[in-house]
Amino acid sequence: MRKIIVINGPNINILGKRELEIYGNLSYNDLVNELKSYANDKGANLDEFQSNSEGAIIDKLQELIDGGYDAVIINPAAYSHYSYAIYDALKAIKIKKVEVHLTNILARDEFRKNSVTAEACDGVISGFGFDSYKLAIDYLLREE
Repeated sequence: MRKIIVINGPNINILGKRELEIYGNLSYNDLVNELKSYANDKGANLDEFQSNSEGAIIDKLQELIDGGYDAVIINPAAYSHYSYAIYDALKAIKIKKVEVHLTNILARDEFRKNSVTAEACDGVISGFGFDSYKLAIDYLLREE
């Protein structure tokens, strides 16, 4: 069974409570449950990790260097716009990596239009809400 880890950055844990007009009313638990079920239906095991701390995200990424997972989906959230430290940690990982965003970052604030962490990933999917993650799962499980 393929193993995927989803790593979510700051404020993703308060989905359903923040900026409902942008992020909707579904919670972080709704996201995790939906993704685990979706991955399981596709024959994959999905783990999740969320932190509001840049250092904790880097520590989790560094754990992936030694294996244990076939792929990572990361939503660095606001860190995607300026965290070269997360970029460096992603570059050290030799498994497939997809950056996702719930919203279309190109249609939002000017500062959100650039992602420094995206360059360390195989691709970026944004603007499709929870489906951004599902599209990433589909890509990662695709046979090469």
